[in-house]
Amino acid sequence: MRTLNFCKKCFEKQRELDRLKEENERLRGELNRRQRKEKEGPFGSSTPSSQKPFKPNTLEEEKKMGGAKPGHKGHGRAGFAPEEADRVEEVPLSFDQCPDCHVLLEGTEAASRSVLDLPPVKPQKVLMTLEKKECPSCHRWFTAKAPGVLPNSLLSNELLTYIVTSHYLYGIPLGRIVKPLRLKIGTVIAALHRLAHLFEGVMPRLTEEYRMAKVKHADETGWRNDGQSGYAWVFCTTQVALFLCRDTRASIVPREVFGEGKIPGVLVVDRYRGYDCIKIKKQYCLEHLKRETEEVQKEFADVEEVQRFCEPFLLLIRKAIRLRSQEIPDAVYYRKARKLKKEIVKMAETEAQHAGIRYLQGIFRDNEASLYRWVEDRDVPADNNFAERTIRLLAIARKVSFGSQSDRGAKTRSILMTVLHTLDLRGIDVSTLFKKALDVIAESPTVDLYDFLFRRGTAPFLMDLQMPGAVPTTSKARSFRIKTKGRGTGKTAGKHQPLRPNGPGVINRHISSGPSPPH
Repeated sequence: MRTLNFCKKCFEKQRELDRLKEENERLRGELNRRQRKEKEGPFGSSTPSSQKPFKPNTLEEEKKMGGAKPGHKGHGRAGFAPEEADRVEEVPLSFDQCPDCHVLLEGTEAASRSVLDLPPVKPQKVLMTLEKKECPSCHRWFTAKAPGVLPNSLLSNELLTYIVTSHYLYGIPLGRIVKPLRLKIGTVIAALHRLAHLFEGVMPRLTEEYRMAKVKHADETGWRNDGQSGYAWVFCTTQVALFLCRDTRASIVPREVFGEGKIPGVLVVDRYRGYDCIKIKKQYCLEHLKRETEEVQKEFADVEEVQRFCEPFLLLIRKAIRLRSQEIPDAVYYRKARKLKKEIVKMAETEAQHAGIRYLQGIFRDNEASLYRWVEDRDVPADNNFAERTIRLLAIARKVSFGSQSDRGAKTRSILMTVLHTLDLRGIDVSTLFKKALDVIAESPTVDLYDFLFRRGTAPFLMDLQMPGAVPTTSKARSFRIKTKGRGTGKTAGKHQPLRPNGPGVINRHISSGPSPPH
């Protein structure tokens, strides 16, 4: 047997070299992480833009050019015919002589010019005199109902609609809304709480409609309430948007929405474990996995094995996300989807030495059942961008208002945002329909608001409220939000004319908004 002799000093030197190399690698990795944190923020590529410490200028080659592509034929700015105009004004020439020749001008021709005008947003103080009459038999008095205003309300339905849609649909801060209207903020907040109470009954039925949808999305973000940390949740489809403000991120909130039984369809979420308790097929968001892969690629930028894996892997994930939006026949889609899945699975099962690669491969192996629903059904997206775009409305409101000031305020926001954004998703003229709903409540307080607002079979006029250019979303809508042009013009505004009493009168004071501006 051969004996190996080691020089003790050489052995100690080699151990010291190995220790220094290991320490060098560790410090280099720590330096790389700190540099990325300083540049990208505490959450890496997932850091919101508001929390990024430094935002570099966009490179010239990365800038997106505005407008249509070169060679595209423009549509121009279309005018409108006299019968389409709200009013026609004749504008005479301000002079009779040619300024150069000093000769009288001749001819009677006219040129047309289309102009969009907006009257000043100023509340009108309306004093209604409500007619009263007495029954000569039972001596009972009957009083006319004030049109366009809820019982015991100072603000007209038109004005309430303007405030609600401006604040909860378009995100304008409440203080900015009430200041030009010269209203007291307390009066407006009390009116909003009352509206939330009136529409609260539609929430359970919209929740049931959400449960039964074929494809569902869910997401959550931070939301403070009265200075305490909490969460805002969104549960949405192409037809329903449920907003819930809660003080927890625990699974009790998804249970509140989905219940304990088995739910049909597919739920698209990130890999947050709070949804694991729901008995439903899930599709995990590939966009989140793409970000994680990019973070591993950046963290180990000097490791060749990581770069060789991440580059083609990211390309496959991007192709999977974009595949659904391509205008290709279903047969071609499913063929490409199966091919992409096969390539992704192959890379996930390839042997790797680096821990970062094995981490990414483990995600795809352990969650295989929830990563490829988009391969089986084209209606299921590979990402959860729809929910993230929907919840962005709350994220912007949080940035402006820092959350809600009370539990009641959070509940009011949840209810009214749910009603308004659900109508908006369906391509309905939200302002007009919401105003009609308030008018119906004023006439008949027991009306079924869910049937009135969301069931077209019981509301024939809804087809007339369809937004120009919008169509109801279907299973082929690919989960994209409907883009509409134009908003309500509030044609019913300014029609609160006082009645001429024939007998004893009752005076009803309220404030009307006058003509509503476009939102």
